[in-house]
Amino acid sequence: MLEQVRGRIRAKHYSIRTEQAYLQWIRRYILANGKRHPRELDGAVVEAFLSRLATKQHVSASTQNQALSALLFLYREVLGINLPWMENVVRAKGSRRLPVVLSRGEVALLLRNLAGRNWLMASLLYGSGLRLMECLRLRVKDVDIARNEITVREGKGAKDRRTVLPASLREALLRQMEDARVLHAADLEAGFGEVSLPFALARKYPNAPKELGWQFMFPATRRAADPRDGRQKRHHLDEKVLQRAVSIAAKAAGIRKPVSPHTLRHSFATHLLEAGADIRTIQELMGHKDVATTQIYTHVLNRGAGGVVSPLDRCGESTAPYNALVLSVPTETGRCGSQPVLKPSLANAS
Repeated sequence: MLEQVRGRIRAKHYSIRTEQAYLQWIRRYILANGKRHPRELDGAVVEAFLSRLATKQHVSASTQNQALSALLFLYREVLGINLPWMENVVRAKGSRRLPVVLSRGEVALLLRNLAGRNWLMASLLYGSGLRLMECLRLRVKDVDIARNEITVREGKGAKDRRTVLPASLREALLRQMEDARVLHAADLEAGFGEVSLPFALARKYPNAPKELGWQFMFPATRRAADPRDGRQKRHHLDEKVLQRAVSIAAKAAGIRKPVSPHTLRHSFATHLLEAGADIRTIQELMGHKDVATTQIYTHVLNRGAGGVVSPLDRCGESTAPYNALVLSVPTETGRCGSQPVLKPSLANAS
């Protein structure tokens, strides 16, 4: 049955990561119900499994929704069973969180603690607004040094887009291209040199898998078997390499915020807005389907809580010592007056 699921996923051109996630959830669902076939399980069992994820295992809303999508795909697309009772499933309530954004100084500190290839990838995330996997999946042909453009192929939502290439990274990108060329030449000499291509391009262009333009800008250090056809190919670098490097660099820089590679993408959009860039332009550069997604970064325009001056700070007297704290209170004239209030020291506190 799992082979049927895999075949249906590939027939609908889902990504390899979606395939892996769906198969993992379906396998987990079957094991949780004594390895019984899903046809034998009714709606109550599906509801119990999904509800248990939210109420007992306390998974996030996105994780529960991913499990629900996998089971919907199994029943509707593979088994051909309609699920009208799915409306009663207990869903975790999603939350809307503001993105973590670094200041320009923090970005500089972070990049200063990275080196080589990791520095270049992190600089692209911040300088071009790329997602982590978009950066890792860049092909040599997608980086246009002459036009200062980067073309993102098959980004989120299976959409292509163009974004800016920072002029300060041109020399580093040229060196990275040369490193990829040297590694590719060594693979060809060893009898390999192929790279995975999307869909049926390898059949349409038989020589394309060994052409330099299709090679990844950031190739992996070792060849590996392609999960689709089993052939030895040179894939892109694993995302955990940059994730670990950014985490270590953030600690070395003394940044206390939770920093991940995606934080650099958030900082890219926020700093563009601060510089006066048009929000529609940022939407295109970020690859957002709806401008409402981009508007989450507009909190910096209003400055949020940081853009409001506290009435206490407008009172003028804010330099009182700890043991004689001055509290400002309104007077009859509407202006702020000062009334000293003694506060016991920590030594005398019980």
